[in-house]
Amino acid sequence: MERFGDVMRMCCQVSSNQQMKAAVKNSGKGAVVAGGSAFLGGLLLGPAGIAVGGAVGGLLGWGMTSGQFKPVPQILMELPPQQQRKLYQDVMAVLGSLDWSDAVQLIALVIGNASLQEQVIAAILNFVTKELHAEIRYGD
Repeated sequence: MERFGDVMRMCCQVSSNQQMKAAVKNSGKGAVVAGGSAFLGGLLLGPAGIAVGGAVGGLLGWGMTSGQFKPVPQILMELPPQQQRKLYQDVMAVLGSLDWSDAVQLIALVIGNASLQEQVIAAILNFVTKELHAEIRYGD
């Protein structure tokens, strides 16, 4: 179980170094708000209300779905245990028979090896985009 914690800490450190942020796509909510506003505007103001309602709803929908990027390390630590185990298995497939004594050494080994680091980042990206259906962004 200690190896599990080491791998999770390493994933958090690597994704933090890359300034990875992710957002689960809420485009469905935004679309419902935009469509609902256009419909309501049409009911209240006729054809011109559709345009006004669509514009207002579009802005509201955009506001609902923008700015919801969270740091990937935070997302990883908040995952339910089952999803953390899935990430652990994905990353262990990359690490293979790599041997380490603690999280600090594992982090140093991964960060010190550009190829291994890229593979770990790819595993994290793959997990976040496929399992969590999230969008990734780097930096601020």
